[in-house]
Amino acid sequence: MTETTDTAARWSLAIHGGAGAMTPEIMDAAMAAEYEAALATALEAGAAVLRDGGSALDAVSAAVSALEDDPHFNAGRGAVFTYHGTNELDAAIMDGRNRAAGAVSAVTRTRNPVQLARVVMEQGPHVFLAGAGAEEFARDHGMAEVDPAWFATAERRCQLDEFKSRKDGWFDADLKFGTVGAVARDANGDLAAATSTGGLTGKRWNRIGDSPVIGAGTYADNRACAVSCTGTGEVFIRVGVAHEIAARMRLAGEDVATATRAVLGEVGHLGGVGGIIAVDAEGTLTHAFNTNGLYRGFADHTGRAEVGIFGPA
Repeated sequence: MTETTDTAARWSLAIHGGAGAMTPEIMDAAMAAEYEAALATALEAGAAVLRDGGSALDAVSAAVSALEDDPHFNAGRGAVFTYHGTNELDAAIMDGRNRAAGAVSAVTRTRNPVQLARVVMEQGPHVFLAGAGAEEFARDHGMAEVDPAWFATAERRCQLDEFKSRKDGWFDADLKFGTVGAVARDANGDLAAATSTGGLTGKRWNRIGDSPVIGAGTYADNRACAVSCTGTGEVFIRVGVAHEIAARMRLAGEDVATATRAVLGEVGHLGGVGGIIAVDAEGTLTHAFNTNGLYRGFADHTGRAEVGIFGPA
């Protein structure tokens, strides 16, 4: 846990790169080291902002952008393929100061969807844009675009081919949730959260999970906490996971760790799996997962900087 001193310089940051069915038996030391290095790079991108007195909003945007650019994770470059062989990207960001939020879904050309979500929040009249409309908004606001092929990787294509060769239905039963996210508390005491994903391998019909849904996969409120989730999106939406954690803290007086574990327990009761990272108004970081592992990292004003995959949930 993060120290909760009264120093004005107190800040804290948590990131995640998804939860899933990975195990130490199938992930050798070299592969684990690759993921840990990628997590460390993204963690430092966000920590550097906070260390220099920057905002929580800038920190989560920097960390998630770094994760989107890294093909190890299911967001941005390296996103999974839809059933029809395309990459459809979703992202959301939220400012705990005033509960301003922005979200995008089914974008195919914006290099960093989390940055587009922030522009939607700060420069648009709406909270949530999707598909061609979101892409038009991105062009109107000068967002960096790439050819859709930039997001594609050979590994993700193989995963789609393997998925389509099955005879056991359309849902990705392997439960490799590579969604990425970050939560932060800055030295001013402000909170922010951001989440980005490529969704599920083989998804159809413009399926949208919890990541871009404010209150489900992403939420930030200075009165309680900032939360980013990864997992069975349909269940996380039904539970309203991120908002539920904040509500339990505000209305029932639960601490962030208790609320997070209780809500993840509810997800599990409904048959869902995944992971959660959260930070409260004092800068206390917590995480929980009910899968084999959660790609994660934590940093704060004390010099803490650590990443992990397995270990205690």
